[in-house]
Amino acid sequence: MKWPAALDIVRERVKPLRDKHTKRREREEWWKFSRSVPALFAAVERSPRFIACPATAKRFYMIWCKGDWVPSNAVSVFALDDDFAFGVLSSHIHTQWATDQSTKLETRPRYTSQSFSSFPWPTGNRDAIADVARRLIARRSEICLAENIGLTKLYNQVDDGAWQDLKKLHVELDEAVAVAYGWPKSVAHDPDESNRRLLELNRAIAAGEVEYDPFGRRPLNGV
Repeated sequence: MKWPAALDIVRERVKPLRDKHTKRREREEWWKFSRSVPALFAAVERSPRFIACPATAKRFYMIWCKGDWVPSNAVSVFALDDDFAFGVLSSHIHTQWATDQSTKLETRPRYTSQSFSSFPWPTGNRDAIADVARRLIARRSEICLAENIGLTKLYNQVDDGAWQDLKKLHVELDEAVAVAYGWPKSVAHDPDESNRRLLELNRAIAAGEVEYDPFGRRPLNGV
C-alpha cells in the first residue's frame, strides 16, 4: 500500500486471474508472489551482490546482480559474491559441464540444480581467477555501454569475430581455471577432456581419495 500506483497495476493485471485460481491462498493473497522462495532471498540478502545467469539460453553467461534485486523464475541465482566464484562459473569449463548436465527446452539448455551441484570446484589459485574475472567484466561492461548493446548481441558479435580482446580474456580465464585444477592449459580448450577430468574428480571426491573443501566452512548456495 506504500506504492498505490504499483498496486493498481497488480490489481488490474493480476487479480482477475487470481480470482479464478483453484488455490485459496492465491485468491485471497493475490498481490503476493505465487512462489516467494524465501530461502533464496535469505541466502542473498547477506551480501551486496550475487551472481545470476539465464535459466534457459543458448549460452550461460553470468552477471552481477545487486543484493536487493528480485530475480524472476527466468534466471538461475547463485548466492556467491566473490570474483573467484564469478570467474569459475563464467569459464567454459563450467558452462560446458553445466550444459551437458542440463535439461532442454526445445533446443536450448536449461540450467538446473543438477548443473550446479554436480560441478566439482577447483581448489588452486583463487587470486589468478579473480583477477581475470574482474578484468573481463570491466571490458565487457565497457563495450556494452559504449555500443549500447546487451550481452546476447555482444557475444553474437564475438562469435562473428568482433571484440577479440574480450575473447582473449575469456581464453585467459579458461586457462586460469584449468591451472587451478592442476591441469595443463590445453585442457581448457578441449570440452570432452575437461568433462572427463571433472567426472573423474567427482569420483575421487566421492571415494574420499582427495580432500575437497573449496569454500572452507562457508555454505555453498547454488540455484
